[in-house]
Amino acid sequence: MPTRRTFLFASAAALFPRHPFAAPPSQTGASGPSSMTSIKALVFDVFGTVVDWRTSVALEVEALARRKGVSVDGPRFADAWRAGYAPSMNRVRTGELSWTKLDRLHRMTLDRLLVDFTLALSEAETNALNRSWHRLRPWPDSVGGLTRLKRKFTIAPLSNGNISLMTAMAKHAGLPWDCILGAELVQHYKPDREVYQSAVSFLDLPVGDVLMVAAHLGDLRAAKAVGLRTAFVPRPLELGPGGKPDLVADASVDLTAKDFNDLARQLGA
Repeated sequence: MPTRRTFLFASAAALFPRHPFAAPPSQTGASGPSSMTSIKALVFDVFGTVVDWRTSVALEVEALARRKGVSVDGPRFADAWRAGYAPSMNRVRTGELSWTKLDRLHRMTLDRLLVDFTLALSEAETNALNRSWHRLRPWPDSVGGLTRLKRKFTIAPLSNGNISLMTAMAKHAGLPWDCILGAELVQHYKPDREVYQSAVSFLDLPVGDVLMVAAHLGDLRAAKAVGLRTAFVPRPLELGPGGKPDLVADASVDLTAKDFNDLARQLGA
């Protein structure tokens, strides 16, 4: 026989129905697939989530410095380069710069760093170093996990990286994308809502059928605000031994996985 408590909860549910894209209370920030049954496509943050940008760039910088007969702290250089990422995109976002693809923004930051680190390079060497972002190494679980997910879902990057960068990286790292989505297609940088909306539009799916996967909670919050479902895959080593990456899910997260293989398992792939 229904209790008074059961009756009250049922009445509240009828009066205040849950938003169709909101995670059920038991799944918010939880690790469970029960709210994911409608998912048809997964879109991924790439830098830090799929690939280890810090180690990759640091190794390339140090190798180049050795060839030049000088010593450079590769991790510090990589951190400084990455530190220019958000400010440079914000110059585009605010209109200080017209649309400028990420390769060019990376080069603008690199030109300053070469002076700061007193690293003298030719134009050809500078261009080659700038393309180190095309050659980033995947995390150990990335290729295998993505391959599993691809069997059941459409998978694509949803990155601030330009299309040529994402294409070169995919070929270098063996990332099995079905297509490439992201900022350049709409000339907006995440977390602008236009980027997340574009994934839904280009994939021709209901917004709740698209799952955003990222190691960064800010990315997931922005995706959630547009209506996408969200999966958090923390990357504890992204920022190095002294870094402070996101490690604990918040209310923007529908599902948490320890890596891409765990994500595939939870989604039945």
